[in-house]
Amino acid sequence: MGVSYKPLWKLLIDKDIKKTEMAEGIGISTSTLSKLGKDEYVSLDVLVRICKYLKCQLSDICEVLL
Repeated sequence: MGVSYKPLWKLLIDKDIKKTEMAEGIGISTSTLSKLGKDEYVSLDVLVRICKYLKCQLSDICEVLL
């Protein structure tokens, strides 16, 4: 079982926001951004900050792979 952040990348494209712009806006490191890019686990705090920044729900930015 794993997690995919493909919905996040699609949402960023739809909103015309760059990954680095989002990272700076919510105050996450480049290593955390790298983890997101590799579909690795990140803290719930990071995911909540992304949701607040993008004004969306968790289900809009990630999906659980079964």
